[in-house]
This record gives sequence, structure tokens and C-alpha cells, in this order.
Amino acid sequence: MVDPTETIVQADPSVLAGLDYWRSLPIKQQPTWPDDAAVVAASAEIASYPPLVFAGEIDILRDRLARAARGESFLLQGGDCAETFAGATADQIRNRVKTLLQMAVVLTYGASMPVIKMGRMAGQFAKPRSSDDETRGDVTLPAYRGDIVNGYDFTPESRRADPRRLVQGYHTAVATLNLIRAFTQGGFADLRQVHSWNRGFAENPANHRYESLAKEIDRAVKFMEAAGADFDELRRVEFYTSHEGLLMDYERPMTRIDSRNGTPVNTSAHFLWIGERTRGLEDAHVDYFSRIRNPIGVKLGPTTTGSDMEKLIDKLDPNREPGRLTFITRMGAGKVRDALPPLLEAIKSFDATPLWVTDPMHGNGLTTPNGYKTRRFDDVVDEVRGFFESHRAAGTFPGGIHIELTGDDVTECLGGSEKIDEATLATKYESLCDPRLNHMQSLELAFLVAEELGQK
Repeated sequence: MVDPTETIVQADPSVLAGLDYWRSLPIKQQPTWPDDAAVVAASAEIASYPPLVFAGEIDILRDRLARAARGESFLLQGGDCAETFAGATADQIRNRVKTLLQMAVVLTYGASMPVIKMGRMAGQFAKPRSSDDETRGDVTLPAYRGDIVNGYDFTPESRRADPRRLVQGYHTAVATLNLIRAFTQGGFADLRQVHSWNRGFAENPANHRYESLAKEIDRAVKFMEAAGADFDELRRVEFYTSHEGLLMDYERPMTRIDSRNGTPVNTSAHFLWIGERTRGLEDAHVDYFSRIRNPIGVKLGPTTTGSDMEKLIDKLDPNREPGRLTFITRMGAGKVRDALPPLLEAIKSFDATPLWVTDPMHGNGLTTPNGYKTRRFDDVVDEVRGFFESHRAAGTFPGGIHIELTGDDVTECLGGSEKIDEATLATKYESLCDPRLNHMQSLELAFLVAEELGQK
């Protein structure tokens, strides 16, 4: 991160003081730690560790996102609803990366457009909850807030918030990032390996369609090689990490000063976002996010007004910097065509060019009679279509998609070509929080998005 030949720039004291101003503001969705001293110690330990990502990588991502905001590329952002420590295995990480690579190649080849690849990985350990507590029968315990806070097992010991989990979160992110970098830089992501990315996945119609596309890519690559093209750039891919910047006892100690210019960057991920529940303009999260240089996102639900959006832009992107701000819309299939167009019209008068991304997952949740949280694949598809339709009508750019997915063949979302029904959900439902698209449904969605991008 530091070039020994360059001058090290110190941060202005007011900048450093500002990074802790959030502590004086209202804050939501934080755990109740039983031992304040232990939290302080854990945060201090994290602050002493190396950064997970580097300021130069963050700068490159900002440039990439600025291109997407102009309609010159597309953001594919996906991964687990909530990463678990036990799930940070080589097989599970590889399958998630493979699924994202497959989706990206479908989008790139199908839409003739560069795709920015970003995982909800190496840090998506904390989850906002609608209630602080969970009741089962006559027992009430603290809600599960993700592995970085407490355990999922419904016992008093498991649900007790444990500050040592903050440190474990850091080390799990390190291990995850090591594998991601090995897969994406060490030849695994070579575009000439498109067929191998299908190995290990169950046979299904989406895979057959992907294999057909992979053969077309093979032919194109062989033609270009015969013509003398240099394919060094095909051997590796840029892959960025992201998560919701929710847990301030983790995010603040991961904030470092860029020695090149004295500005603060959050080194826990390349890209962070503020959730729908924590985007209060006068609240702690928005203030903290306004002070870091990372590209950042904000989730916008169906009740968002043009005035809300303008105030967020003024606070988070006052200088209207390209690539700085992404709006991630989560409207719901039944509301997107009514709620999104007014925001797209309003943005034209704000002298701002945010990147627009659809999250077709979080507005489409439901609970089945047998108690499973799920989503209908058809609703996910319908919200994606509504997102593209709204942008075409407004003359704005549909710049990306943000989805919860896994590379495993789970049964958590209803429908798709596998026709998963309520009875099937129980066969392989593994998520500890929200339901994810499985590998096949993710590929199906990629082909749909490629078709929509092709219409642009």
C-alpha cells in the first residue's frame, strides 16, 4: 500500500476527529454487547491488523463504476445473504466464484458489454434484523445478527453477543480473500476455461444453455488466437468485494488513512453499502459513510421520495464525483413500475449521475405456511424486467444487478426451471437468514439480464 519512494501524507486532525463523529449520533441495528471493554479491545486488535483491500484497488473500482453509470459497462454483484464462518470452505467459495464468473460471461458475451464482477463476500457477516429478539414457544432470546456477532443455535450461550467474533470475522475474511485472489488471478478464471466452470454442478437446462454459449466463446477465442491476438488479459479477472457496512465496531477499526493523499478509506471491502434500515440522514451510518473515499451504495425501498434521494446525494456525494454513489433499488415486483420512475425523473434535475442497480431479492420475501422464508423466482424476474422497463422509458442507464446467490444446489427460492415448490423447500434449505438463488436459478437470471441488456 505504501511506495517507499513517495512522500507519506498525514491526515488532517479534523479528518481523524470526523471519523468518530458518528459516535455522538443515533445509531441503529447494533448488537447489545455484554462487555464494553472487550469490544474496545477487539476493535483495537482489528485496527492493528493489515488492510484487507488497498486504496489503489478502490480507486480503480470507482473508475469502473463511473463507466457503468454512463452506460458503458454493467455491475454484477452477488453472494451469500449472510456469510458464515463454517461456510468459508474452499469448495463453497470456489462454487460462488464460479457461479459469478459464469453469470459474468453470459452477460459479457450476450450483451457485448464489460461486466464488473463483485462478490458479497469476505465481510458479509452481519445482518440487520426487524426485531432485537426472537421468540420460540415461551422462550425469548436475542435475534441472530450474523456470525460476527452471535451464533444461530437457539440457546442463551449461542445468542449472547461475543466481541471475539469481531476478530474471527477479520480472519475469516482474510482466508476468503486469499482464495478469491488465487482463483481469479491464478489461471482458474482464464476465459479459455469457460467449460471447466461447469464441472461439479448438477446437470440442468441452464447448464446446457451455458455449454452452448461456452462453445461459441471457444470458437471466437481460437479464431482470435489464430489471428495473432494477445490474450494475456484473458488469464485473470478483476474481482471486487463488498458487504453492508453495518457493524461499526468492525468498520471503524478497518478504516485507514491513504498515505498518498491523507484521506480515509475503509479497507474491509472495496465497496460498502448502507441498508434501507440505516440510511437515516441524521444517523451514524450516513455520517460515517460521508467521510470515507470508497465507492458506496445506498438501498432505496418503495417509499423513497425524490427529496430523500436529493438529501442523500448532497450528504454522500456533495462534489458529484463519478463512481462515488450507487443507488440499489429494492422495490418489490408489484411496486417497481410505480415507485422507480419518479426517482429516475427526479435525478435528472439533481446534477448527479449515480449508478443504478436493482436488488430484486429483498422486496419479494414471503413466508410459507410451514415457516420457510422464501422468494418466488418469477417475482425476482419480474422486478428485474420492471427495472429495465423503467430505465428505458426514462432514458437512464440500468447499470447493475445485486442478488443473493450461492453456487450450491440448494432449494430456498420457489420456482425456476426446476419448479421448486413449497414441499421441495425442505429438501436442501441451508440459509441461516434470507433465501438465495441456487446455481441454476442464478444462471437462468443471467441469461434474462443479458437479453434485457441486448435491448438497450
